[in-house]
Amino acid sequence: MNIAPKKSLGQNFLRAPAVARSMAGTACPNGDEIVLEIGPGDGMLTDALLLRAKKVIAIEKDARLIAPLKTKYAREIKSKKLTLIEGDALLESAGRCVGAKQYVVAANIPYYITGAIIRHLFSEKVKPKRIVLLVQKEVAERILARKSKPFDSARGKESILSISVKAYGVPRMIRKVPAGAFHPKPSVDSAVIAIEHIRAPFSTRKEEERFFAVLKRGFAHKRKLLRRNLGISGEMLSLSGIPPDARPENVQFAQWLLVSKISA
Repeated sequence: MNIAPKKSLGQNFLRAPAVARSMAGTACPNGDEIVLEIGPGDGMLTDALLLRAKKVIAIEKDARLIAPLKTKYAREIKSKKLTLIEGDALLESAGRCVGAKQYVVAANIPYYITGAIIRHLFSEKVKPKRIVLLVQKEVAERILARKSKPFDSARGKESILSISVKAYGVPRMIRKVPAGAFHPKPSVDSAVIAIEHIRAPFSTRKEEERFFAVLKRGFAHKRKLLRRNLGISGEMLSLSGIPPDARPENVQFAQWLLVSKISA
């Protein structure tokens, strides 16, 4: 397939089979998974997923790629091992596309829609069992709240993105991916992360909306003390096990959940 990546869509096609195999193995540890692949591009990850998954549903926004993908995977499409959908993953219901009670998501996505894709998937009535993403390394670090240097398990600062992810699942690092693994070569390195143990932590939509309203308010001024951002007393904050002088970046998800209940 000889189609140039489209800069306006943030496309950087993966050129490292080992990375694709690692992603497929993480997404499909049992071999009986139904996978929603977002943005198959020219098929590097799709190839690996087809070797591991029970079925792959690939959704591609770039209309230029649909015909070449149909040609490349004519046999898999005919056998229904692969379903190819032309559409925008941010506008489509993942559960409806997959039509399954249990599914996993695998994707190499542009950095500028990473947060939007994650929020969209977590908003699904039927949430994916597992999400495996190839993202910009800096974004991976923010999600895991790790220090940029060294790139290890050292705790860094929490953010709205990291707490939003940890509200629904448990993120973990899979591997680093150098910039040279892509075409065209981006200016920064990337990383593969998995979000697992995905759950529905809120009993009602109102509780969910309240949590994120408090989270947004709490991070309004990161350098200020959390109690000042939220307009509550240090004594009230202590009820959630949080020191009165805590800043929002030092507060964990479980504590945010308690804060959202006492400060609403």
